[in-house]
Amino acid sequence: MSKPEPDAPVPAVDTPPPASDIPAADVPAPVDRVELTKPAAPAAPPAPAGPATSEPVAPVPAAPPAAPAAPPAAPAGPPAPPAVPAMPPAAPADPWAVPGPGAPGAPVPPGAPVPPGAPSGGWAAVPPGALSGFQPGYAYPPAPGATNGFAVAALITGLLCMWPLSLAFGITALVQIPKRNERGRGMAVAGVLLGVVGAVIILVAMIGVIAGDAGTTTTGRPARAPKAPPGSVLWSTLKSGDCYNPPEGSALPDPEGGDQAVFWVRKVPCLLPHYGEVAGTARIPESAGPYLGENLMRERAATLCGPVLADYALDSWVVPDGMGEVYLYPDRASWKSGERYVTCGFEDPGAQHRGTVRTDRGSLTSAQLAYLEAVRTFNTAYGKEPEDDITEAHSEYRAWARQMAAASRGEAETLTKSSTVWPESVRPKIAELAAVQLEAAAAWDAAAGTTDNATLEREVRRAEVLVAKSTRPSVEIRRELGLSTGEQVGEIQV
Repeated sequence: MSKPEPDAPVPAVDTPPPASDIPAADVPAPVDRVELTKPAAPAAPPAPAGPATSEPVAPVPAAPPAAPAAPPAAPAGPPAPPAVPAMPPAAPADPWAVPGPGAPGAPVPPGAPVPPGAPSGGWAAVPPGALSGFQPGYAYPPAPGATNGFAVAALITGLLCMWPLSLAFGITALVQIPKRNERGRGMAVAGVLLGVVGAVIILVAMIGVIAGDAGTTTTGRPARAPKAPPGSVLWSTLKSGDCYNPPEGSALPDPEGGDQAVFWVRKVPCLLPHYGEVAGTARIPESAGPYLGENLMRERAATLCGPVLADYALDSWVVPDGMGEVYLYPDRASWKSGERYVTCGFEDPGAQHRGTVRTDRGSLTSAQLAYLEAVRTFNTAYGKEPEDDITEAHSEYRAWARQMAAASRGEAETLTKSSTVWPESVRPKIAELAAVQLEAAAAWDAAAGTTDNATLEREVRRAEVLVAKSTRPSVEIRRELGLSTGEQVGEIQV
């Protein structure tokens, strides 16, 4: 092919439309190989793209003619590809700049036809997802992380019956797991369920305890029976001097348990056979404070009932054998309701008796009353002997020996007062009894002052022998004064 003339116009070349949607104006036409000896002059700005036509394109001024080239050599093979002129390096493209004319996605000039399939707007009309390949709305969730620690703790504490902790840990884990994308939801749910079950068990147990406290004053004894047996009254409603029996068809329990277990009773006249008799009531002081429990309340009731019983039955020899002291004290529920009274009485659960054990002071002579007052303190102290052996209750026996020494000495001093007028037949017996009590007081003092168990036991036994020795003059004095000698056991007359 020969070299074109410099001034000759270059005809337009009709090329078939490309298969893609890119306009034909954007595809450069093929040119022949041209040997250049110097850089070409800068090209004019490209004309706006338009529809392809067969009209000739305006001639492009050529560069000044170069020196004559050497004649072409004979081709030795296929022709070489056309050489591409060297272009200066392009500047980095700005991803946020508006595309220039002719670039893909560039704005279409006003009035220019829009190629088929091209967007109607500018470059911003293309959705970002179409350029990046990312489909919005279909994000892939990250993989679950480690197991939540609170979930593990909830399951462990639930299995160990630590229900409050299990419930708290389980709830915390259920809140954290979806936020942190952690595992352990099953363990957290199990911990919460165990905590709920445990809370229900604790609630039922508390209701049972409260109901038990409200339903009993002592072990096994109801505080408020649902219905009173026919002809029965509350034991706590009895007054001083009232006698009673258990309801029909029931019996008094064995008092060896240490508690008065009767609640409903049937009031009867004291002239009729009866098991018990009420001596009176004692008020618990307001300074007692809160409820201290059944054992301490029983001890307090015994302390308060002591003077009441001793004053009611001044002559303790009138009380039949087998009839002991009993008392009704408030339980926790009745204490909360404001009950502050202790009821005191005498009771023999194994046998019935007639009459009363109450001492009528108006029917006593001055000598009878003086004798009963003199021996009252001693009889009360002697009934407080410790129940355990001396070797097991060393300190208790020493304290009891001190009380007995004071009671024996006090009785001897009261009997020998010059102000008391004794009958002539009684005076020698009074002197004998006072001498025995003084000798017993010395033995009690020796028992209280020793720290050796063997010596303590020996002195206590010696003092008890002297107490037994005082029984004979005591019976003789009582007989001379017309007092009970304890021989009418079981049939006490009013």
